[in-house]
Amino acid sequence: MMHTTVGWHVELEFQEDEQHTRAAALVRLPDGSEVRAHGHATRHRTDSNQPRVGEEIAGARALNELAMQLLTKAHEEIDSASGRTSHPINV
Repeated sequence: MMHTTVGWHVELEFQEDEQHTRAAALVRLPDGSEVRAHGHATRHRTDSNQPRVGEEIAGARALNELAMQLLTKAHEEIDSASGRTSHPINV
């Protein structure tokens, strides 16, 4: 049986105007560090104004960047602990 020993909370905030949506993502890790990332979406002038779609795209891009930063952090920690270069962690 698996037990949860730690939980992460990810925060997403959005800023929007008529054409653009910007997302900021933040995760606080149990070691006290924070990882932040940003994403954006631009509405094409012929598309209807659907703010939720812009949030989904900008949010997904911010979360993707957050994931890549976490993978980089994990590689650095593996390399530091082992004294060698780790194998790539594929997404």
